[in-house]
Amino acid sequence: MTAFLLFIKHEFPAIWRIIDWLNAFLFRVLHGDRLARNAALCFSEFKRDGYEFRALREGDLECLGQLLNRQPDDRVEYFRPHGFDSDSLHRVFRNPSFLMFGVFHDRTLVGYFFLRCFWNQRCFVGRLIDEFHEGKGLGGVMNRILYNTAWRSKFRCLTTVSRQNSFVMRAHARNPAFTIVKELPNDYLLVEFKREKTAS
Repeated sequence: MTAFLLFIKHEFPAIWRIIDWLNAFLFRVLHGDRLARNAALCFSEFKRDGYEFRALREGDLECLGQLLNRQPDDRVEYFRPHGFDSDSLHRVFRNPSFLMFGVFHDRTLVGYFFLRCFWNQRCFVGRLIDEFHEGKGLGGVMNRILYNTAWRSKFRCLTTVSRQNSFVMRAHARNPAFTIVKELPNDYLLVEFKREKTAS
């Protein structure tokens, strides 16, 4: 099903917009603001000194566009969850099934991460950190917020990863939650992040 939906998204954007609208409607009806509330709890629990992690507001979208558009092509080659133009960002922001989060340093947006949720209790995660703020532990905090928001909301936490994206593949090699679900076309993997089982 995931491969089919990805095919529709990339090959038939008009049909995808209808599916996206229907999903947003069902998500709002079935799940309300449960994920947003759990994300707010995670923001208070998972932190990094000198940085603020929070949900993006509409007034942050201009800064988000600047962050995304100033990235070199090789840094966003595999990161295209939506368009980077102002209209696309506002459209995504209005979608209740797409939760947009930011990392701020001295009031400057230096990281972007999100949960792309579906009515059937699955969500896809993604994140991007500005080059000058890499290596400061931000990715680990972003992951903990994303994973725990999904898990506490009883959602499966997924992503798609290209085998050609060596940076992400190396990073996930150290991630204990990383589990390959299946192979997708064009050398992509469907990955699930699973909560580690605790000893009873």
